[in-house]
Amino acid sequence: MKKINKIVAIQGDSLHLMNRKTDTTLLLALEAQKRNYKIFYYQTKNLIFSKNKILAYCNEVEFNENKKNFYKIKNIKKLDLSKAHFVLMRQNPPFNMDYITATYLLQKLPKTTKVLNNPFAVRNIPEKLSSIYFTKLMPPSLFAKNINEILKFKKEYKKIIIKPTHGYGGNNILFVTHKTPKKEIVKYLNKNTHVMAQKFLPQIKKGDKRIFIIDGKIKGAIKRVPKKKSIISNLSQGGTAIKTKLNSKEMIIAKKVADFLKENNILFAGIDLIANYLIGDINVTSPTGLKNFKDLTGKDLSIDIWNCLERSN
Repeated sequence: MKKINKIVAIQGDSLHLMNRKTDTTLLLALEAQKRNYKIFYYQTKNLIFSKNKILAYCNEVEFNENKKNFYKIKNIKKLDLSKAHFVLMRQNPPFNMDYITATYLLQKLPKTTKVLNNPFAVRNIPEKLSSIYFTKLMPPSLFAKNINEILKFKKEYKKIIIKPTHGYGGNNILFVTHKTPKKEIVKYLNKNTHVMAQKFLPQIKKGDKRIFIIDGKIKGAIKRVPKKKSIISNLSQGGTAIKTKLNSKEMIIAKKVADFLKENNILFAGIDLIANYLIGDINVTSPTGLKNFKDLTGKDLSIDIWNCLERSN
């Protein structure tokens, strides 16, 4: 049956958490509106499978980036997601069972409804864990929960970073030195599942690079510089975005990851590098930074994403 309306459904976090000045989801929604799509926005808790249909309680939303109150809820509707041309998975991790459940439900949608990113691919490329395929491009790294393995790793590399395997946005990162008491590391491990430990790269003080990959192509990058006395460069943690270019080593790393993502049906991703090392974050669930890139360069990569989506549909 031919679709009457052009519809985009966005699966995200609560609308009030969206940042008008920096949000990539908003940039994608604004470009969809320019292409005459109606926007329906929902959270994973409002997904339903009933009578062989994938449904969601959605807010029909109109966005306007130039207003302080930049979104307007027009009405609430129980939407059959198969009626949508596209579904954008844009909720932030953690990559927990709620997230995984959503991928299984969205995977049931017909091929006429394109999901960004492909839910099967998102489920099988769990961000930090996917970096195990690229260990030669990374600083010394360890995935573990065993305290003895973590202590052994710390002894070998002196200064290390520990972060949740399924975390995001620079949250809950532990910087460990010879002064860090064992009980603090044990407490951290008890609060998390497997963690990722990495040799600390002091070059982070000068910033990391977020590289944008769209349909297997390297489309650009921003440099993210931590605020003073911080080692966390994420923009949500106070980091500053500045213009940057990629050197030849960074291009080689990015190309290898881009080829992997293309082979695994990931259309849009962001990867992070420090000092010519991939640091393990292969962001496929809800990549960010496009608004910052647009502000710095004038280039709107949401146009590239929508061009790819519409060609594929």
